Amino acid sequence: MKQIIYTLFLCLLVQSITAQTPPATWQEHWFEHNQLLSRKFYDNDVAVYYDNDVPGSVTWPYTYMGDVWRYVKNVYGNFGSDPHLFAIFHTNKYSGGHPSTYFDASHDHRNVIDVGPYTWTSGTGGDLDITTHEVAHIVEGASKGIKGSPAFPIWGDSKWAEIFIYDVYLKLGKTSEATRWYNQMQNTTDNFPVAGTHWFRDWFYPIYNNYGGTQVLNRFFELLAQHFPKSGNSYSRSMNWGEFIHFWSGAAGVSLKPLATSAFGWTSAFETQFNQARIDFPFAYGTGVAYVYKHCNYGGYVTALGVGNYTLSQLQNLGVLNDDISSLKVANGYQVQLYWDDNFGGTSVTITADNTCLVANNFNDRTSSVRVAPTSVAARTVTDDLAVKPLTIYPNPVINELRFNMPRSLAGSTVRILDVMGREVMETRFTSNRMDVSKLPAGVYTLMIINNDKRFTRKFVKR
Repeated sequence: MKQIIYTLFLCLLVQSITAQTPPATWQEHWFEHNQLLSRKFYDNDVAVYYDNDVPGSVTWPYTYMGDVWRYVKNVYGNFGSDPHLFAIFHTNKYSGGHPSTYFDASHDHRNVIDVGPYTWTSGTGGDLDITTHEVAHIVEGASKGIKGSPAFPIWGDSKWAEIFIYDVYLKLGKTSEATRWYNQMQNTTDNFPVAGTHWFRDWFYPIYNNYGGTQVLNRFFELLAQHFPKSGNSYSRSMNWGEFIHFWSGAAGVSLKPLATSAFGWTSAFETQFNQARIDFPFAYGTGVAYVYKHCNYGGYVTALGVGNYTLSQLQNLGVLNDDISSLKVANGYQVQLYWDDNFGGTSVTITADNTCLVANNFNDRTSSVRVAPTSVAARTVTDDLAVKPLTIYPNPVINELRFNMPRSLAGSTVRILDVMGREVMETRFTSNRMDVSKLPAGVYTLMIINNDKRFTRKFVKR
C-alpha cells in the first residue's frame, strides 16, 4: 500500500514539474511575429527565448529578468499558476516591445515580454529600460488576479512604468542605473494632461519618496482590486481623473489633491470627479484619531484627521467641503472641536466620542474649521511662540540625526513625533539638541515639543 501511495505521489510530482517546464521551442503566432523561438535559459522563475538572430553571447537576461520577476512576485504577488516570466528577444525586429499576461490566449496564457529593437549586447541602459518597462505593463494589467489597467488611459504608455523602473533599479542594487534613470526623468516632460507636465518629477516620485516607496506602489493596486468596479475577473471600465487622484491618495494615506494641483492643475471637472469618487469609494486616506463623514450615520465620504488644527483651506485640501460634516468618530483620549467659521472662529462645539449625527448638536453641515487634540492637553492654552523665539530643526530632509537650535532650555520637555495620519510613532524626553530618527521609515512627520503650556511643532522629511 505504501508503495502504491509513493508511486502515485511520484507520478503527480513528475507531472507537476513537467507542466511547469517551459517548452524548448515556441512558435510565435501573434501580430506580425512568426519566428520560431529557442529556449536559451530557464529556472524556477524565468524562461528566456531568442530568435535565430540574437547572439548566443548575450546572457545578461538570464540573471536580470529572473531578478526582476522574483522582485515583482515578492512585492505584487503571483501572476497566474505558471511561476515563469517568458522573456522573448529579437534582434533589430518589430521596432519596440510588447507585453502579454496569463489572461491572454494570444500568448498561450503566459506572462510574456517580447522585445526586438536592439542587439542586446550591452545589458545596460536602454536594454534594461525597455525590458523592465514591459514587465511594468504586466504588473499594471494583471495584479491581484484581475485583468485590466483602469488607469492606462490616464498615464498612457507609460508614466507608471517610469516610477516602476526606478524602483526596480533601486531595489535590485543597480544604483548607477537608478541614478541615470532618475536624472533622465527629472527632465522628461509630457503634453498630458497639460503641456509641460513632469509626471515623474512632480507626481510619482514625490508619492514614492514621501509615502512609502515600493509599498505605496503596491497599495494602489490593492485598493483597485478591493474597490474598483469589476465584471468577473476583469475591471469593467477605466478611471477618470478624480478617481485616479482619489485612489492614489488612498495608497499614500493622505489627500494628494494639493500635489495633483501642483503637478497637473486642478480643473472644475477634476473637482467634480474627485468629490464623487470619494462618495463612490468611501475609504479613508490612511488612519487618524478622528474621522469626519459627509452624511449622518457615517455615510458618504470619510476623511481621517490626525492631531492638529485645520483651517478651511486645509480641510478642502483633504477633500472636506465647507459646511459638509454631518457625523464623526473620535478615538478614546482625543477630542474634536468644530467651528462654524474659518480660522477657528464663531460658534464651536467639542466632541469627545463618536457622534452619529450632528443635527442634535445644531452643527450639521456647519463646520468650517477643526481642531483635533488629546483630551489630556486640550484644556491648556496651546500656542507656538516660535515667531518670537524661532526653533529650527536641521538637516531637513534628515537621514539619521535630527538637530535643534532651541529658543530656550527645553530640558525635560516631552518630544513626540507624529506621522502624516496623526499617529504617534515616537515619544521621548528632551535631553539634548539632537535626536536619533534613523529607524523611522521614509516619509513626512510632525515634531511636537510640549513644554508646560507651550507646544512647538515643526514638519520634517525623513529619507
